[in-house]
Amino acid sequence: MNKPFTAYRIHEEAGKVQARFEQLTLDDLSEGNVVIRAKYSDVNYKDALAATGAGKILRKFPLVGGIDVSGTVVESGDRRFAKGDKVLVTGCGLGEDRDGGYSEYVRVPGEYVIPLPEGFTEKKAMMIGTAGFTAALAIHRMEHNGLKPGDGPVVVTGATGGVGSIAVNMLAGRGYEVVAVTGKAESQDYLKKLGAASVLLRQDIDYGRRPLEKALWQGAIDNVGGEMLTWLTRTTSWWGSIASIGLAGSHELNTTVMPFILRGVNLLGINSMATPRKLRLKIWQRIATDLFPKKLNLTLAEELPFERLPEAFQPLLEGRHTGRTLIRIR
Repeated sequence: MNKPFTAYRIHEEAGKVQARFEQLTLDDLSEGNVVIRAKYSDVNYKDALAATGAGKILRKFPLVGGIDVSGTVVESGDRRFAKGDKVLVTGCGLGEDRDGGYSEYVRVPGEYVIPLPEGFTEKKAMMIGTAGFTAALAIHRMEHNGLKPGDGPVVVTGATGGVGSIAVNMLAGRGYEVVAVTGKAESQDYLKKLGAASVLLRQDIDYGRRPLEKALWQGAIDNVGGEMLTWLTRTTSWWGSIASIGLAGSHELNTTVMPFILRGVNLLGINSMATPRKLRLKIWQRIATDLFPKKLNLTLAEELPFERLPEAFQPLLEGRHTGRTLIRIR
């Protein structure tokens, strides 16, 4: 099969990033032994950075964008997959160092491909996508380090974003007391519907100055970085865990060793892109069972047809976006 199809490809021209729809063939795509007919993708913060050039995400040009995809296998050189299988791919370098999911056809190594969990549709898989996978990975790693429901509050920063929204819902479903942090006062009802026990407005936070402030949280999922993450290191309780996921506020961290050597705080870096396959399969199994976000439909902000993809990037970068944006490829 080598007929032309539509893909959203990112170029660097005259020192500027330019993205546009183009007609490609399989020969134009990165190497791989599994070809997927894409049905859905989604828009993550990283996708918006890559497509607009607001962040240095792509490691080479040109490249098809999109770090996630779900669809049906149409060709396979991997014995684990057959024509007609419903599958998904999240992360694994898609839309970063190899052609990604914003394409009617996607070609990847079989090692990256995950069978659709039982009871999942292609749409549901992308409503979760990298955002939900990242939230689940953060919870899994915090629990591996001893976090349990009933130990104390767990705070989620950047709570109205894709990762934050799903993290709030997953944690609440597991029985945790969730405190959601947001700068959007109008989103308090939304966060409480997702399961937040309380909402803390970012503008009301006293960040303090001491190396250690009052211990408030047993766990934290941080999407913001910078001053917010510094504050979390000061206010996380004894033997608590902080999962560092994002840098929407800043990539910098100005703290001391005091939280780590006096309270035994764990600072866990969450890299969903390079998660080993064995762990990736385990996390998706948990997403389909005990970590399934029961209010998932509430987190879907909009579903756009493929041709409207470029509309989705700027609201995300400007912080005007709540929840998840789904892209219907076909």
